[in-house]
Amino acid sequence: MSAPVIAEIVRSGFVEGHHYGSVLALAVDGSVDWSVGEVVAPVLPRSCNKPVQALGMVRLGLDLPPDLLALACASHSGEPFHVDGVRRILAGAGLEESALQTPPDYPLDDEERDALLRAGGGRTPIHMNCSGKHAAMLATCVLLGWDTATYLDPGHPLQAAIRSTFEELTGEAAYAATDGCGAPLLSTSLVGLASAFRRIALGVDGSGAPDAGAARIASAMREHPEMVSGTRRDERALLTAIPGAIGKAGAESCYVVALPDGRAVALKTDDGAARVRPVVMAAALRRSGVDREPGVDGDAVRHTGLAPLLGGGKQVGEIRAVI
Repeated sequence: MSAPVIAEIVRSGFVEGHHYGSVLALAVDGSVDWSVGEVVAPVLPRSCNKPVQALGMVRLGLDLPPDLLALACASHSGEPFHVDGVRRILAGAGLEESALQTPPDYPLDDEERDALLRAGGGRTPIHMNCSGKHAAMLATCVLLGWDTATYLDPGHPLQAAIRSTFEELTGEAAYAATDGCGAPLLSTSLVGLASAFRRIALGVDGSGAPDAGAARIASAMREHPEMVSGTRRDERALLTAIPGAIGKAGAESCYVVALPDGRAVALKTDDGAARVRPVVMAAALRRSGVDREPGVDGDAVRHTGLAPLLGGGKQVGEIRAVI
């Protein structure tokens, strides 16, 4: 494989496998501080794109309270407050749940899925983790008088505006694919992804000028990290441990975190394994010294990177980063 090893699977002292991928860290000024692997080739960041998509909607006039704006950026766990939040967004636009075009799914969180099944429930569009983004897209269409039935069409004016914002913030032309939720999925490199999040964290646009919309997105994510992911998720634990940080995980083992001073880290593993994503991010932040900085809960940062391997119900190994 062209990508280097960034993590090892170690059982009883024996390296039984590897994860390959790439990692990038930006310095305060936006330059590359360090990198591993291929960081300038395009990737599909999956749900890491959501805060940038939400910024595109805010620039169009979408005006949500901070908790619901954070939910528009989310791959939510399907906890009751997430589902209620999606309903609030839809109700504010005068829409029913039937307007959502997310594929029916169970809650992302295992406990919430089990509770739903025990209650006799099943897969629904509102429980799908992207329903907050979709509700925000629908609300934006209602605000501007655009067709809601075709809001996922790449040629829809909503998606054209989102693409314009995305390419501005990443500084790169995007390839348009289709995400798992059915929405257009735009490509960028790890450099572009980290740069976009850096700009949101700083509250600036693609040229570096102050951007009120970007500042609103960053503030919402900082105030409501549980809305962006869930109460039991590693992303929430990490963002809570680093004051002022914003971040977003995506499918296929994508992850990006930006700090309030303009530093940012982005990563992607080739095999798409979710289990290694927080391991590598914690290691990248440690390499940059973030866990040792004043005000940061270093133990909590390091804890998000623990991935024990069990044998007979006891820990016999771990997934460890090698960056």
